[in-house]
Amino acid sequence: MDLLVDHLTRARASGAVFARTVARPPWGLRLGGSIQLAVHAVAQGRGWLWLDDPSQGPMQLSPGDVTLVRGGPDHYIGHEPGADCLEPGEFRARHGAGHVSDDPQATVFLCGAYRFSGDIGSGLLNALPQVMPLSPPIGDPLRDVTSLLSRELASSEPGQNTVLDRLLDILLVLAIRASFRQGGATPRWYRAAADPRLKAALQGMHEAPGRPWSVPELARISGLSRAAFARAFGDALGQTPMQYLTDWRMALARDHLRNCDMDLAEIADLTGYGSPYAFAAAFRRHHRCPPGAWRQRQSPGRQDAGDDVHPG
Repeated sequence: MDLLVDHLTRARASGAVFARTVARPPWGLRLGGSIQLAVHAVAQGRGWLWLDDPSQGPMQLSPGDVTLVRGGPDHYIGHEPGADCLEPGEFRARHGAGHVSDDPQATVFLCGAYRFSGDIGSGLLNALPQVMPLSPPIGDPLRDVTSLLSRELASSEPGQNTVLDRLLDILLVLAIRASFRQGGATPRWYRAAADPRLKAALQGMHEAPGRPWSVPELARISGLSRAAFARAFGDALGQTPMQYLTDWRMALARDHLRNCDMDLAEIADLTGYGSPYAFAAAFRRHHRCPPGAWRQRQSPGRQDAGDDVHPG
């Protein structure tokens, strides 16, 4: 069980509305803050990206660069900082998708969005900075994938949707992995999953959250004494193994309650509680609210991440 893949799977992470655009100056595109995670990559030419936030200065986008932008303030892409920016629909009409341009003034760029759901998805997004510029060197897989995406989007071929889906999955994993390597707010579980003393225990809890885990058993599969394991776990994650397990079980429970895809008995079984009553008591202790009432308070739906992005 790979913890990053587990988080992405449970967050139902998926790519949406990816497009390749050839734009000639003057040009500018506004993208709404409702997009949970936007990704931009320049294949040819130059561009600038800036936010609806005076504390964040504009940044230049060069060929090979990949930039992640988390939802919140609106953001803009243009031929120069402060350029007049169109809404996605109007931008599409004026700057349609095109093949590789021989115009040295043209910019060829990719623009897309990703959807996440639930608390696990929110946790992943919150671990990312508002804007994360990545400049992978030649030969880096992230740079290779964006090149493949650009070429695939330049023409329509049989099976294209399948190819794009796979490339988008790869791009998301590589981009988040690179962001976590560079960022200062990398989740503790991500760093701990690379620790050979803790990897097996963390994988076990994620693979079988309903199992009646104990600290001695987790220490045994980690090859450590109980005291050494508990100390290493606390140092790496800032909480005890049982606190981590409870938090993970409750995150899973909240997502299932929100999605209404399981009843209380099924959630209790999944999260390691012997009955719906035991689960309800644990949930109430953790959230000061019974699970049924918590479920009723949740909003019935959320806007898709890609509703406001489709530049070409």
